Amino acid sequence: MTNKITVEVIFAQRDAQALVTLSLIEGATVADAIAQSGVFDLVPDAEQHDCPVGVWGSIVAREYHLKNGDRVEIYRRLEIEPREARRQLALAGRTMSNASE
Repeated sequence: MTNKITVEVIFAQRDAQALVTLSLIEGATVADAIAQSGVFDLVPDAEQHDCPVGVWGSIVAREYHLKNGDRVEIYRRLEIEPREARRQLALAGRTMSNASE
């Protein structure tokens, strides 16, 4: 009998998010989880092969072997670097906390 693990795959864009819980065979990789999750079908505009990936906030290779309870995170590219965003807000007399005002 093959052991199973449960993992989550999460991907968020500005206007759409996908969170899928999967049961995979022990020894599955990040790439296996992403492929089986179908998150890119739910969020079709994503740059599927260029996105960095991680597990619980740490960047990993797509060949990383998952453990039970892992959360695979697919990171989208930043539209603007955080330092540049803060600089632009400061020039406008605003801060991150009141950026949407």
